[in-house]
Amino acid sequence: MKAALALADGRLFYGRAFGSTGEISGEVVFNTSMSGYQEILTDPSYCGEIVTMTYPQIGNYGINREDVESSRPHLSGFIIKELCEFPSNWRCEMSLDAYLKEYDIIGLAGIDTRALVRHIRDKGAQTGILSTHDLDADSLVAKAKAAPSIVGRDLVREVTCKEPYDWGESTWVLGDGYGKRAEKAKFKVVAYDYGIKRNILRNLVSKGCAVTVVPATMPAEEVLAMRPDGVFLSNGPGDPEPITYAQENIRKLLGKVPLFGICLGHQLLSIALGGNTYKLKFGHRGGNQPVRQGAGHNVEITSQNHGFAVAADTLRDDALITHINLNDNTVEGLQHKTAPAFSVQYHPEASPGPHDANYLFGEFIKMMKEHKDVSRNS
Repeated sequence: MKAALALADGRLFYGRAFGSTGEISGEVVFNTSMSGYQEILTDPSYCGEIVTMTYPQIGNYGINREDVESSRPHLSGFIIKELCEFPSNWRCEMSLDAYLKEYDIIGLAGIDTRALVRHIRDKGAQTGILSTHDLDADSLVAKAKAAPSIVGRDLVREVTCKEPYDWGESTWVLGDGYGKRAEKAKFKVVAYDYGIKRNILRNLVSKGCAVTVVPATMPAEEVLAMRPDGVFLSNGPGDPEPITYAQENIRKLLGKVPLFGICLGHQLLSIALGGNTYKLKFGHRGGNQPVRQGAGHNVEITSQNHGFAVAADTLRDDALITHINLNDNTVEGLQHKTAPAFSVQYHPEASPGPHDANYLFGEFIKMMKEHKDVSRNS
């Protein structure tokens, strides 16, 4: 079946459909990872987006039920150059095509993804329409122009959990897969779900944390009543500015309990510290972003997925910038100078991506231990 992608600026791409059929809108973005498409599909941070993979062959190892980052795919559509119809891997349970059909996600294959990515880099990420029903150029472009922008929308409410739940699964153990932690946890962590990835939770559990995940809207007073040793601020989709309820909760938690934020959680902490955010031209999405730590020469290769960034000159004096992106000098990390709170823009859980930044979970553990010691002695 034929399918078409129309961008709001009038650019059109025609290819063939896979997965589901229909018509959807979303912000068209690209990811430079060579593998990890299953984790990308199920990352709630992609809610509202049509994702293009720059690597040309996708689907080679199929899909398995273990490596998902949430309960289902959250992106609007998926664009690739070439679909592998006969995947081969010992853990493969189904094909990419069958997986997208199961969750009613439209895929587009057979287009020149290099041309699309170059266009996005030159013109910027923008709203698009992906359709198998309407292939008329004028009609599709008009729909793309009329579709809602990702700016100013609260997408967190679409992906957050409805009720609190406990998470006990740890990271991958060779021979056993993802397992349950048997030993008694040393720290109690409440994780705000703005669109949280499961591998973040697995890493917290593996470091000795008992984790309770709570909805994004839970008041700070209820979180503090749970008497956590630390609060985690998760990743999530879209624009951080309209997520005012989260910003207010973070302000109330700041200084009372250790805070660790990743991606959207980093942006929300920054806003709580007086900062502003702005939309990047085409965002950072992939597993190869170089980040410098501090003023020295330590460089991490990081996994990233975000379309907004923190404006460095808007942060208050009590916020210290700790990490900088070496490609464009955007803010990649910060910490509060006096309160136990820090955050990073990138993904230390690396799913998919490199493991250079995994040490940050250890930093959170250290911060909670120090805070407990101070509280015990005061």
